[in-house]
Amino acid sequence: MKEVIAIVRMNMMNQTKKALTEAGVDAFFAHEANGRGVGFVNTQILAGAEDGYEEAASLLGEKGKLYPKRVVTIVVEDDFVNTVVESIISVNKTGKPGDGKIFILPIKDAVRVRTGEAGTKSIV
Repeated sequence: MKEVIAIVRMNMMNQTKKALTEAGVDAFFAHEANGRGVGFVNTQILAGAEDGYEEAASLLGEKGKLYPKRVVTIVVEDDFVNTVVESIISVNKTGKPGDGKIFILPIKDAVRVRTGEAGTKSIV
């Protein structure tokens, strides 16, 4: 089993839910978060700000600003990971910074509390 953690833009959540459902993912978690990526910094603007040009400094914006994001967590069988990842990418990829990030982690085991089922039976 694998845990897929996707960080997406807030305004892309409905499309992401729809894509996951169409791919056959019925169960997942989503919560709000704030964060930022590495981002692109224009070195000329940065140099201008360092030289004291107020216009350049204002273009840099707030240092360390955090942006609202949505974190989606899905646990799936190993052979279904690529389908989930491709579904998320298909609706979130714009080619611009801030499209998001996907992390894939191994899951040792899972247990359904209601029935006590363990392993892949607990996630299907």
